[in-house]
Amino acid sequence: QVQLVESGGGLVQAGGSLRLSCAASGRTSSNYIMGWFRQAPGKEREFVSFITRSGGVTSYADSVSGRFTISRDNAKNTVYLQMNSLKPDDTAVYYCAAAIGAIPGRDSRRYDYWGQGTQVTVSS
Repeated sequence: QVQLVESGGGLVQAGGSLRLSCAASGRTSSNYIMGWFRQAPGKEREFVSFITRSGGVTSYADSVSGRFTISRDNAKNTVYLQMNSLKPDDTAVYYCAAAIGAIPGRDSRRYDYWGQGTQVTVSS
């Protein structure tokens, strides 16, 4: 089993940047495909990005492509989400997730472990 703890959220003005971190403990994070999801008030949880075990393959939602970058440092058991050119529509709780098996893609049901989330608020 793995425990995930997100950090790095906060309040930022539109156009600004934040870097989220997700620290994994319990088992080596390199065993997992890691993803980021977000949930805005009144909306369903939506896919943001994922990265494969080696970091060789990444995927992004269309809404964040070109602005967000996912990366991982397996030596530190940490996954990052660099968020640039933030927009008010990016306001949400951001969740880190880990998947054991095959590439889970954008389906949140295929991820096995979840963090508690970190709030990101982008003001206009």
